[in-house]
Parts: sequence; structure tokens; C-alpha cells
Amino acid sequence: MPVTLDQSNFKNLDFDAQDDGVWVVTMNRAHKRNALDLDTIEELVDFFSAAPRAGVKAVVLAGSGDHFCAGLDLIEHHDADRSPADFMHVCLRWHEAFNKMEYGGVPVIAACQGAVVGGGLELASSAHIRVMNETTYFALPEGQRGLFTGGGATIRVADLVGKDRMIDMMLTGRVYHGQEAMDLHLAQYMVEGSVMDKALEIARRAAENLPLTNFAICSAISHMQNMSPLDAAYAESVVAGVVNTQAPARERLAAFADKSAARVRKDA
Repeated sequence: MPVTLDQSNFKNLDFDAQDDGVWVVTMNRAHKRNALDLDTIEELVDFFSAAPRAGVKAVVLAGSGDHFCAGLDLIEHHDADRSPADFMHVCLRWHEAFNKMEYGGVPVIAACQGAVVGGGLELASSAHIRVMNETTYFALPEGQRGLFTGGGATIRVADLVGKDRMIDMMLTGRVYHGQEAMDLHLAQYMVEGSVMDKALEIARRAAENLPLTNFAICSAISHMQNMSPLDAAYAESVVAGVVNTQAPARERLAAFADKSAARVRKDA
């Protein structure tokens, strides 16, 4: 059932819905380096829950100002003086938001500049593609704050950089940037200047794909990574059976057959 995303229902996220189905979603808490308070998390849950049914073909997720996201809003957390049970439920909402991103089936490209720190790295690692530039730095400073990650870093960040490097980041506050961050898969693209230009280029290219194909790429692969190899092979066969026989794909296959479609080139 189609749904409508109404900007008036959101105060911490700004939307720019473009004609090609690409949506730029910007966290607008620049005064806090876009730190994640609970209201922002709830808005992320709402947006990414609705996006697949709202005609969103791809998302560029960005932060306002000079930084992507500095993580958990530590002032809100301090002032709330939460009980263990309270904070457990906060963490579960973070997981809900980030799972909606990773498993929702809409390509999400994170335009990472400045701080991508703590929960900001957890947020970025939930995106399917990350773009960085010379200002971008990645860190998990929880150890120095007397905290522990609660938004999926033990799953996604450890998967990106390895368990040993994640432990080092948390124990020592080690910061990664530049080519070293690229080599650790913290981002897939590094550009000079605007990360937004490259993120939009990637999003527009992804948005040209068939929605069902993108859904499979951006949802099924993550699910299959959680399965045993035997179960993943079975699930892959089922998904391929559905996706590879969809009616809209026949036009693209016909274009390949009659040589009117672009071929894969090494400089593509």
C-alpha cells in the first residue's frame, strides 16, 4: 500500500525529493554536530519504514554543517539519567532504525564528511555505500566516555574493519581517515571536495535500476550473510528466481540481445 512522507511530521530530518526518485535526507542538528537524540532516531525509523512504499528509489543521507554525525547525544543521555532498562529500549530503537536502513531494500548512500564518530559510525555502517573526503574521520570513542556501543557496531563495524581493529578503536580512541580508512572499508569512495556530488551521482545511478532488483541487492544480501552457506544458497536461488523473471527485466534483456543496451566496459 503506497504511503506519503510528509515533511511537516519531521523536525530533525529535512527532505529533498528529486524528480528521479532520489531523496536527499539531511540531519539538521548542526549545532550538535548532528548527534543522535531519541527524536532523531524515531524520525529515522519512520522515514525508512515508509521509504520503500513512498516511491523512494534511493537515499542520500547527509548531515548539515561540517559533520555527518558525532554519535549519541551525550547531553540528552546525561540529563535523562536513564535506568539500564530505559537505555536498553533506546538501543533497541537504534537497532530498529538502522535495520530499516540496511534491510529495507532502498539503496542508502551516506555522504560522510567531518565526524563519523561513535553512533555516527554505526549509522554510516548501516548505509549500503559510504562516500568520504579529506575532512572525514572515523572513530569509536566509547571507551574514553565510559560507554559501550549500542547501535550495532559490534555487528556492522566489526564486519567492516575486523574484531581486533574495532577493539583497538574503542580501547584507545584511535581515529581513521584518508586512505587508511578506505583500506579498512570504512568507505567505498574517497573524493576531493564535495561528498554530496559523488553521493548523488551514485544514488542516481542506483535509482535507474529496477526497484525489485535494488530491493534484492539491498536486503537479500544482508539477510544471506546471516545464514549458513547452505541456507544462503537456497535463499539466493529463490530470490534469483523471482527477480530474474520479473516482467520489466525482459525489456532490458531484449535490449542486451539486440545490442542496443550499453555493454560493460573497463572505464564504465
